[in-house]
Amino acid sequence: MNIKKELAFQEFVRRENNLIRAPYTPEQEFYSVIKSGNTTKVLELCQESLLSKNGLGILSFNHLQNIKYHFVITAALVARYCMEGGMELSTAFSLSDFYIQKADSCTKPEEVAAVHPIMCLDYAKRMKFIRKNKATSRHVAACIDYICDNLHTRITIETLASAIGLNSSYLSRLFKKEVGMTVSQYIRDKKIETASNMLIYSDYSPSQISSILAFPNQSYFTEIFHKKTGMTPLKYRNLNFRNTEIGNKD
Repeated sequence: MNIKKELAFQEFVRRENNLIRAPYTPEQEFYSVIKSGNTTKVLELCQESLLSKNGLGILSFNHLQNIKYHFVITAALVARYCMEGGMELSTAFSLSDFYIQKADSCTKPEEVAAVHPIMCLDYAKRMKFIRKNKATSRHVAACIDYICDNLHTRITIETLASAIGLNSSYLSRLFKKEVGMTVSQYIRDKKIETASNMLIYSDYSPSQISSILAFPNQSYFTEIFHKKTGMTPLKYRNLNFRNTEIGNKD
């Protein structure tokens, strides 16, 4: 096993749904972790109280009102990220309204801060369910987890079937039926999705990304990337590199 390649890959893909660590800004990481449904990481990030977070702007000179305003910003951004991740608009907005009303009824800053992790974990749990529910059987859900954890390797239907403990032909049919695409198509899509994130948020070159994600060669990576995004990796990076603005901090 190439330890260097695996470590480089894990920097981007170890968390659920291929999240990025550094150089993600803290607020991007926070909202993306919720979107991914990574409840363990959400609990970790929420250990720091909303009251003690660095970088909170002064939106009101009234301390209670200021915290409420920041809570509303957080609720709005969490809802947006979760909608991007597949949550129904009505659900995302209903949850946002519910928790904003909860925060609005608080009479102390500490009470608002106490609602914050409850809201974030609620969204994360729902996103985790959405992610798992896309695959109706435990075998296909296990396949998806295996793929997301091993994008730095060459994954074949045979290796996947062996890891899951199913016949490769049966697994291939089951996966296509439940996910709506072949295993190879799904793997390519997840690799391109991860490569897109790496191009935006890291300094890795396209050739390095191609190697980290176990593409046969850079030419094939460029070809597949172009088919999926309509542009070359370099053009994609030039248009999107760290050009992400999500508003104020939570």
